[in-house]
Amino acid sequence: MTNLPGGFDSRGVVDLGALAQARQAQAKAKEQVAQEMETGVPVPLAFHTGEATFTADVVERSHVVPVVIDFWATWCEPCKQLSPILEKLVAEYDGRWLLAKVDVDVEPKLAQAFSVQGIPALFAVVAGAPLPLFQGALPEPQVRQVLDQLLKVAEQEGVDGQLQGGVVPPGLDENPEPEITDPELDDAADAIDRGELDVAIALYRQLLMRQPDHEDAKAGLATVLLMQRTAGIDLGEVLLTVASDPHDVQAHLQAADALVLHARAGEGFDLLIDAFKRSTDEDRDLIRTHLLSLFDLLGPEHPAVPIGRLALSNALF
Repeated sequence: MTNLPGGFDSRGVVDLGALAQARQAQAKAKEQVAQEMETGVPVPLAFHTGEATFTADVVERSHVVPVVIDFWATWCEPCKQLSPILEKLVAEYDGRWLLAKVDVDVEPKLAQAFSVQGIPALFAVVAGAPLPLFQGALPEPQVRQVLDQLLKVAEQEGVDGQLQGGVVPPGLDENPEPEITDPELDDAADAIDRGELDVAIALYRQLLMRQPDHEDAKAGLATVLLMQRTAGIDLGEVLLTVASDPHDVQAHLQAADALVLHARAGEGFDLLIDAFKRSTDEDRDLIRTHLLSLFDLLGPEHPAVPIGRLALSNALF
């Protein structure tokens, strides 16, 4: 099967036969989906899935249309940026592909089966075979480009159907965001989709000038500043720099940012705390301030934050 660009290494991705037990023939899959439609209940365009329902939800349907799998978690900030884009696009493409959401905390075996290293992570299943797409939160134009390429690959595999009457159910996320009422938030989200991070930053700051304690604006600003800081940074390269020069503080800060953006916050915190322990007073202040900003960005509910705060406290005394 043709590979798509996106930075994933497809080595280690398992054959879905182990999960599906026996791959269904394309004709049988089409018949199954047709029967679903005949019941009068449209096949949802986006849905949660897990190990118990994976064969019916994903593998069988993938013989009719590509099924995109979004590995995510409720605490993942980049996931919150990507999810609305995916849900908007799956509705726009109107049944030419489906979106299956997998919460990695609820379904760790599925995440392990796909060798998920960080979230959000997107894979596709086409005719029962896995295909890595990309990792991290991309702006809408790039996501759209990947999806268009996916449809071309699927067509080459004979998977070019379209499900009629599908719907995106409301409240797909387990913890939906509150309804946006401030125009700056809407405009900032649109700017992020266009890749105009400077515009989004200005809009968030404009809202914070009017409402200094606006939690959504503070979280949005912190997230976009992180995206801006990590723009153009290759995680593998910056980690090599850190390994080769343990005293390069800027490289450590960049690596921690990139790890947080790739939903590997615990590793990023450990990296900075190790650097903190061996740094001079001036660098220690810089590292500590940066760590605290990352803690605030992710929030106290993130599982890595309490551990990171404790480790920093121990390093201080």
